[in-house]
Amino acid sequence: MGLLFLVGCNSYQKVLKNPDPAYKLDKAKEFYEKGAYDKALPILEEMIPVYKGTKSIDDLYYMYADCHFHQSDFLLAAFHFKNIYDSYPNSKHAEESLYMYAYCNYMLSPDVSLDQTYTEKALEAFQLFINVYPNSARVGECNKLMDVLRQKLESKAFRAGMLYYRMGKYRAAALTFTNLLKEYPDTRYAEEASFLIIKSYYLYAENSIPSKQLERYELALEAYKDFSILFKSSKWMKEALQLKESCNANIEKIKNKIKT
Repeated sequence: MGLLFLVGCNSYQKVLKNPDPAYKLDKAKEFYEKGAYDKALPILEEMIPVYKGTKSIDDLYYMYADCHFHQSDFLLAAFHFKNIYDSYPNSKHAEESLYMYAYCNYMLSPDVSLDQTYTEKALEAFQLFINVYPNSARVGECNKLMDVLRQKLESKAFRAGMLYYRMGKYRAAALTFTNLLKEYPDTRYAEEASFLIIKSYYLYAENSIPSKQLERYELALEAYKDFSILFKSSKWMKEALQLKESCNANIEKIKNKIKT
């Protein structure tokens, strides 16, 4: 086993040291086609400047980007796939490269608890692909992956609203839940977020100075109105109705005080 390894290493070193670019390129293609991306990569990196300006450069560059992808170096792969699309828009690899640029960003999208910059970049990239290649066979796949990414952003926004709510920052919670519903009207959190807007505004009013309570109870009532129309059979309807009645009672008390 050790002898075979040494023979293999020596054979590969001979390829690297060979001065013939055509021979090296053939070996790089051979390694690439066999899935030996770690061996193909350094040779391709050396050959790209040599073959720059030739007809085969986009093939060479595509293999180079794809080697990075198969070694899970998604950041570099994304950079090179986008560069292929930008530099060689008429290449046979242009469509696939733009898709792979989006997909690499998808792979870079982290857990929902972390910063979602790459999630947003992936969404933008998939949308760009759909705009440029609306008839591509990849469009359906792009839409599915975009749904996954949007759900991640929805979860992130909902968690942010819940964090504000638990911290007692009720106005921030209500605004965060409201923005969630505006950005993602079909979100799976729609019912719960709508209820929590009522509760957040109610608690916001409860914890406000007397001069501000009236307008804030009214915000809770407006939120209840929307909720009752959209989610008549909600499991939170009973509690929402109690909040509405409490808002009305408190508003009545405030108005009576103003009169006197």
